[in-house]
Amino acid sequence: MRLNKHIAETGFCSRREADRLIAEKRVVINGKPGGIGSQVEDGDEVLIDGQPLRERRDAAPGRRHVYIALYKPVGITCTTEHDVKGNIVDFIDHRERIFPIGRLDKDSEGLILLTSNGDIVNEILRSENAHEKEYLVGVTKAVTPEFLSGMARGVHVHGQLTKPCKTARIAKFGFRIVLTQGLNRQIRLMAEAFGYRVNQLRRTRIVNIKLGALKVGQWRNLTELELRGLLPKRTQW
Repeated sequence: MRLNKHIAETGFCSRREADRLIAEKRVVINGKPGGIGSQVEDGDEVLIDGQPLRERRDAAPGRRHVYIALYKPVGITCTTEHDVKGNIVDFIDHRERIFPIGRLDKDSEGLILLTSNGDIVNEILRSENAHEKEYLVGVTKAVTPEFLSGMARGVHVHGQLTKPCKTARIAKFGFRIVLTQGLNRQIRLMAEAFGYRVNQLRRTRIVNIKLGALKVGQWRNLTELELRGLLPKRTQW
């Protein structure tokens, strides 16, 4: 089994996070640094930061994974690193080992999903799946039709043109935007290209899952109906 998949299946972190740990030379297999393409066999000893990688606690037959919707407050960082103050895992303090699906900027608030299923994270995040994410955005200048149409057509950020998206005015200084990609600080950088500064950003929907009645800092388990709309049909819950 590939090293990143092995790490994810223990519930330690997602495959994407595992790739980062491997690249940072923090993973050791049988005393030797692991590589991105390294394979793990039964009986191999895997250490992360010098500590043994333990089997997931929910590995009992028939035990389902955890899927959570959280209203992330401003100031919470979407990382599994416990040495980062205000990390999202310590904030929730769930009994299972969970990690975020994607990210939401520290300065932003709203809906984020977390799971104990490391195998599914990359499938949900794959850009070609074009999963919609909806945001409400407050800015420091009056929202104009020209600004909205320019945002919708695409903006050059991080050396690339963002994908076309949906926009709509909701107030003099506010608008709604629906994206199908998730570049780092994408909405803030897109707005800056037109001379706007974002002073509030709230994610309200991911695919078929809505923030709904959750209050800041609250979380809930996803329903089976929500999971059916989010996960590939072949996925084992």
